[in-house]
This record gives sequence, C-alpha cells and structure tokens, in this order.
Amino acid sequence: MTARRPRAASAARTRVPAVLAAGALLAGPGLLLGGCGHSPANTASAGDGAKRTAPAQAPAGTSGAPEATTYARLKGVPHDDAPDGATGGLVVHPAAPVPVLDKPGGRTVATLPAQELGGPTWVPVVQSSGDWRRVLLPSRPNGATGWISGSASGLLTAHTPYTVKVDLSRRRLTLLKSGKPAGAWPVAVGGAKTPTPTGRTFMLANLAPAKKTPSPLVLPLGTHSATLDTFGGGPGTVALHGWPDRSVFGKAVTHGCVRVPQDVLQALAKVPLGSLVFIDG
Repeated sequence: MTARRPRAASAARTRVPAVLAAGALLAGPGLLLGGCGHSPANTASAGDGAKRTAPAQAPAGTSGAPEATTYARLKGVPHDDAPDGATGGLVVHPAAPVPVLDKPGGRTVATLPAQELGGPTWVPVVQSSGDWRRVLLPSRPNGATGWISGSASGLLTAHTPYTVKVDLSRRRLTLLKSGKPAGAWPVAVGGAKTPTPTGRTFMLANLAPAKKTPSPLVLPLGTHSATLDTFGGGPGTVALHGWPDRSVFGKAVTHGCVRVPQDVLQALAKVPLGSLVFIDG
C-alpha cells in the first residue's frame, strides 16, 4: 500500500504505510461498544471497565461545527446514496482538523478530526468532484457523508486493497483483497430486536482492551445500532470482535456487533483503517 500527502515532509510519509498496514493498536479511550455481549457486563471495553457516556452535543471543531466522531449525531449532512457502491480503495487522513461541507463549496456542517478513538482518522472516499472528496463519516445518523477539500493542507491519501462483506442472512463474513476472496467464515450477528445495521461503512479503529475477554481486540466500525442509542455507557458503536464460545457462530444472537472466530479476528486486524465494510441483510 502506498500513501502520499500533498506538500508533506518525506519523514511523515514513511510512517504512514506502517500505520495503515496494521491499523492503530490502542489501549483505548474507554469506548464501550453496542452489541459486544449478551449484557453490558459482557461488553468488550477499550478500557478496563471504564465507561464514557455519549455526550448530548459533539465537541466543536472548525468554525464551531461539531466534530465527526463516533459519539456525534450530525445534522445537515448528506446521506450515503450508494450504500452498495464499490470504490477504488482511496482513503484519506487529515493531519489537522478539516471542515466537512454539505456539498462541494457548500456550508460547513462538521469537522473531521485528525484522530478517532485515540488513533489516526482514516475515512474512505466514495465520490470525487473536481478537487472535492466525499467521505463516509463515523457519526450518527448511519450513512452520514460529507465533502472535504482534496487540497487541504497536510491531507494524506492512500489506497487499500481490502474490503469486508458481512452477509446477515447467511451469517457469514468474507474478506476480499483486490476483489478476490481471501477468506470466508461463519459469524454471529445481531438478533431480531437488535439487528446489525446494513449499508456501507468502514474500519474505524483497532482497539486493544485492557481486559482480554471476551475479545483481545475490538475493531469499531463507522456505524451504530439502529435500536440502541447507548449500550454499556457508550454510543452504540458497532464493531467486529472475537468471542470465546464458538457455538454462537452462524447465529443471530448479538446486540448488533459481529462476533468472529479468533483466527478471523487476527486477519481482520491487518485490514487498513478506512477500508470499506459492506453489511447486507
């Protein structure tokens, strides 16, 4: 994978592929993810029992606009109108916060921060118009998008060959590299009352909880439960994570997260941040 940043120093460029190749392995900021267990007590946390309540209003960023984080609920952002659409794998990382507009040259509706959950922000580009890039955002409502300038100072770009597909009806996850299957496995998905949300999202972060059970790694996505506003004190962020009881795989039993076998979790941990994840019902 290669990465480039307009007008960036070469020393900064050399560090990017390593970050993208393995994601950002974090001790975590206390994120509690919706759907990670049968009850909040079983939820995998990025901190050892730490909890963080979703704020009523997102922190202000550029020009007073809210930050586009997993804790935010944004207003006035365009909805993803091609939830099944593939891309060329282009992902971007802002070295500093950048304004998010509702359309090319339009009004500022959010700020894309340089970090998400303590690691670097990498988001997928799903559309281009001249020098403008439409990106998926990790905030509510699900399917939130926005436009950023492709010439923003310090904006890093890279390409990922990976795509993750989750088939809810078959309860199966497929990992693709350059469009070809690299593996497919049975997984556990959301139950009838707490379904895993469908649509196009992305790999948001790579967290290493202090407590290694039920999962040594938690891979948050840029989407949220449609039925739970909060879960275990967190914002209801959906994630991919492990589970010690293999009998759950192939079943619809979670609160929205996707539980995967341990070997699958290790493979997914190598998928670059910003890579697209398609969840189909």
